[in-house]
Order: sequence, then C-alpha cells, then structure tokens
Amino acid sequence: MEKMYVGKMAQEAGLNLNNPEVEIENREFLGEDINRPALQLTGFFDHFDANRVQVIGNVESAYLETLSEERRAEVFDKLFSFNIPCIVYCRGHKPSSLVMEQANKYGIPVFVTDVGTSETSSRILHYIQERTAPELTIHGVLIDVFGTGVLITGESGIGKSEAALELIKRGHRLVADDAVTLWRVSNTCIKGRAPEVTKHFIELRGIGIIDVKTLFGVESVEDEKKVDMVIYLEDWDREKTYDRLGKGDQYVEYLGNRLICYSIPIRPGRNVAVIVETAAINYRQKQMGYDATEELYKRVQNNLLKNM
Repeated sequence: MEKMYVGKMAQEAGLNLNNPEVEIENREFLGEDINRPALQLTGFFDHFDANRVQVIGNVESAYLETLSEERRAEVFDKLFSFNIPCIVYCRGHKPSSLVMEQANKYGIPVFVTDVGTSETSSRILHYIQERTAPELTIHGVLIDVFGTGVLITGESGIGKSEAALELIKRGHRLVADDAVTLWRVSNTCIKGRAPEVTKHFIELRGIGIIDVKTLFGVESVEDEKKVDMVIYLEDWDREKTYDRLGKGDQYVEYLGNRLICYSIPIRPGRNVAVIVETAAINYRQKQMGYDATEELYKRVQNNLLKNM
C-alpha cells in the first residue's frame, strides 16, 4: 500500500487550505474511508475512527448553527484532540474563527471547497482507493490497443516485447513492459502501470533498452490503464487442440478478479501484433453486443432449416 499524504489528497480533490501555516505535504494518514462526523459533533466518540478524513456538509453545518459558542468550542476541541488527518468543509461552508483557533492549536489542516459533498467525498475516496488497493507485480506487457487494455503474458523470450514494439509502431500506447504492477480498484476493475524505474522503457534482446517516449513521442505511452483482457502467448504444439471458434471463453484470475484470456500459439509467420489488434476489436464488439461466433451459429442453423 502506498503512503497517503494530506497535501497530495487535497491537490487531487481540488481542496483549498484555509490555514496555510499548517504543514500538509508530509502529513500522512491511514484511513481507508471518509467520515461525516455527525455523531461526533453531538459528543458521541465511541468507535470513532480518527484516521479518516472528516467531511462537513449541509447537515453538519446546519447542526453546528444550533450550538452555542461554548458547546461548539468543546466539541471541536475534543474532535481535534484525536489528531485527525484534516477536516473538509463542502458546498462553500466556512469554518468559524473559533474552529480555526482550535485547528491551529492542534495543527489540524482545514480545507474548504465550493463543490458538493458527494462529489468531494468521491474525489477523496478515489485518491484513497487508488493507494490502498491490493497490488500484484507480474511478468508481462500492458498495451492500450484501440482503447482496450491488453495484458500480454507468456514465457520469457516468447516475443511479448517485440509484439509490443510492433503495436507501438502501429499507433497504440505502451503502459508497461517486462514488469506490470496490477492493482484492484473494485470488484470489476483492475488497473496496471509500470514500476517507476522501468516506466516507458522496453527491453529488446539483441538491441538493449529502448526509450519508447523519446523515440516515438508522448502519444506512444500511457501511465496507467484498466486491464480489459489477457493474451497468453505460447509455443505452437502440434499435439494440442486449440480453440478455433471461440465458443467457450477462458478466464484468468488476478487479485480476485476474473479477466477474459485468449491463448495464442506462436509459430513462424504469425503476425502477433495483428492478432492482438483483432482480439481487441473483437472484444469491443462483444462488449457492444455482437458475437461473431453466435452469428455464424445462427447462419448455420438457418441454412440447415432451409435444406430440410
């Protein structure tokens, strides 16, 4: 899990710091969610997770207006004493001078934003989820082909990097070569990126290291991409029966998520880049509701009915 910093979170969520004298760039936090401190504002702190970012919306602001200055000071003194990561006021609500005094006393960052509470919470959660998601590093190549994230795997030396280079020359984007870091964003989404050390590099046997961004331009690379499908390259085996109709989908599991997987046998003369492109287009067609295998089956059935 990556370290999370209040400053970076605020930058990505578009928050404005109301007390700039408080240091936020190196202020770490561990909470894997946000908290709407409605109960805490009433004085109930049992089971309070102080590691979470605290978000103030319309409901909390309306309740605070009903409190006396003394009671408000007491509540915020208790809240800030837990050393919370920060507090965020949404929908243009502003903290009172009393709140700012208490925040500065404990060194708690106070942020304000005109954005709605739901949208602000979503932005903060996106930052948190990106950094708390389970990760896995595998051997392979990740390419953006026609907007589809294609993870190419296979034994070392099978030709993954060569296929990636051909795809880049055909206008597609490299995300990662050799080592691909995968992380689960949700139960239906896995993303991939390159480790910082090998970002935008490709290793070609006999040539060495290639800087893709320098050679082919910034349009040939991408920092991260959702993984939609997996292509497994393997040596051609005459004794093995390969799927020729694509009737039964195969899957591979990463971090608990299933991804559709195509096994592609490699032999001299096969253009792997074209096969990968075709697989990506076919995947998109299926996502849009068209399946060529089903269409062929219907035609065969209709032809049999006519002959009968």
